[in-house]
Amino acid sequence: MARTEKQSVLGLAAALAAGRTTSRALVEEALANIADRATFISLAPNARDIADAQDRLRRAGYVLSPLAGLPVSVKDLFDIAGERTLAGSKALDDRPPATEDAAIVARLKAAGAVIVGRTNMTEFAYSGVGINPHYGTPGNPFDRTRVPGGSSSGAAVSAKDGSSVVAIGTDTGGSVRIPSAFCGLVGFKPTARRVPTAGAIPLSTTLDSVGPLASSVACCAIADAVLAGEWPTVPPVRGVAGLRLAVPQTMVLGGLDDVVAAAFSRALSSLSRAGAKVTDLALGELADYTRINSTGGFSPPEAFAWHRELLERRGADYDPRVRRRIEGGRGMSAADYVTLVAERARFIARIDAATEGYDALVWPTVPIVAPPIAALADDSEFTRLNLLILRNPAIVNFLDRCAITLPVARAGEAPVGLMLVGRHGEDRTLLGMALGVEAALANGLS
Repeated sequence: MARTEKQSVLGLAAALAAGRTTSRALVEEALANIADRATFISLAPNARDIADAQDRLRRAGYVLSPLAGLPVSVKDLFDIAGERTLAGSKALDDRPPATEDAAIVARLKAAGAVIVGRTNMTEFAYSGVGINPHYGTPGNPFDRTRVPGGSSSGAAVSAKDGSSVVAIGTDTGGSVRIPSAFCGLVGFKPTARRVPTAGAIPLSTTLDSVGPLASSVACCAIADAVLAGEWPTVPPVRGVAGLRLAVPQTMVLGGLDDVVAAAFSRALSSLSRAGAKVTDLALGELADYTRINSTGGFSPPEAFAWHRELLERRGADYDPRVRRRIEGGRGMSAADYVTLVAERARFIARIDAATEGYDALVWPTVPIVAPPIAALADDSEFTRLNLLILRNPAIVNFLDRCAITLPVARAGEAPVGLMLVGRHGEDRTLLGMALGVEAALANGLS
């Protein structure tokens, strides 16, 4: 059965239930759909055997979840028992294989998902671009000469190319949402503590979160529930009519390229026509974000704490751009870190108060479309583009909120993402809103 993007988790689950396909057939097709060898660091040697096992369970009447028998990819920083976790690096190639599964891998297996492989990523998850000098950079499926976005680069490419139905990534400053936006996917970043990070190589223990990339909101909602240890269902749809959406005017609309600006404007018009109350909100408090993070933020010192010994032993094997960013955390003092924690708490409180009257915030996921891979060869241009690409999504991680990106480009145009930002801990509420927004955008942009 040929797979299309419309054959979502629920559609494929129904096809399996009706006997129109098998898990083995879906896995074979997923493996055949690998269009760029750099998408995966490694493929699961037992994926076909697991698919056959899921088919036998189904024939016996055991269906573990809507993900049962479906091909799923996982980012290369999650432990899988018996496999070496490399995190897109050469510096861990002498690391012993994991002795147990990461928490989310165990939950995916318990749900019957067939893990087809470990996807490529920015080394140690430390950039929003997706470049990897060790294992190659998977090309963006829209245009293979463009970056896929990072750090969950291979995750997005696997989901878009059809070599997975759902891809699991991590998001510390946009690493699920950036590649989703660049590749034309839905990507969900949960509230940080919603999904356990045990068994994953950390970037920032404060900001790291684990989320899915897929072709629809419903796919992400089901995967999110599995990752969070909840019953795998789709939340009730919240219609767009009457939805109170605030568009911040500070920071997040700066530097939009023409393609993003036009797509964002069309999307807002579609939501307004569907009955949403879209309001421009100054939200000048966002301007403090840059000042508060002027010492580097959480990622450099928290990454350096994990990498300190490895840098001494294998530092020459790091991507130099990644190494420089990690070593930037060496100089942060304990006092600076304590101040950062306190400033963050005050920042969150101010933003929460200023946005209390709205159901969600909305802004472009990334200010630009995916740039050409060749444009990243120059270090100064890499730094400029990386900071610009990370700017809008990283604010959400600092606020410890949930967020989702939805594709809003017209057919044939470079992919663009629209981001809905929910409140801390109200993940399923946001997913319900996103279902309604997705439907309204499909009608309004078609």
